[in-house]
Amino acid sequence: MGEVMRDNATPCFEIRSTASAGEPSQKRSVYDESRVEANRFKWIESEKAGYDLGEGAVRGWVKDHWNGFLRARWLEHLQGKEFWIELDRGDYGLLEHEFQEEQDLLDDILQRLKGGQENLDVLCWALSTHIPMEPVRKILKALDINSLRLVTRFEPCA
Repeated sequence: MGEVMRDNATPCFEIRSTASAGEPSQKRSVYDESRVEANRFKWIESEKAGYDLGEGAVRGWVKDHWNGFLRARWLEHLQGKEFWIELDRGDYGLLEHEFQEEQDLLDDILQRLKGGQENLDVLCWALSTHIPMEPVRKILKALDINSLRLVTRFEPCA
């Protein structure tokens, strides 16, 4: 079970993950960083509007940016760049030792995923560019992007 972030001016998220061994000493929280990003977005949008947009701006950030924000953190976690405490500890640094023989293909797939593409988009790209499907499927299976569908929830915070 995940924690629920409670703060008067920010969204509440619930993230569920599993835990396993092997993590660095430097740990970061998706909750904390999302709060910072949502408040930064609120401040910028309020400055543009000339008045405080309040919780509506935070809701806008959640609606428009949460999924991309979460995916970017997940990819950092897989690459071993940042350890995010809400994500599966067993996935941390997975890509540092996997797929070394297919590094260029992995990099291409990661770029597409960072850009918001899904498994089907990657498979269609591979087919259209005549890339052998077996290594693509192997990488996509290991990345298991669909497991990233973490429970996120926004509700007015009490």
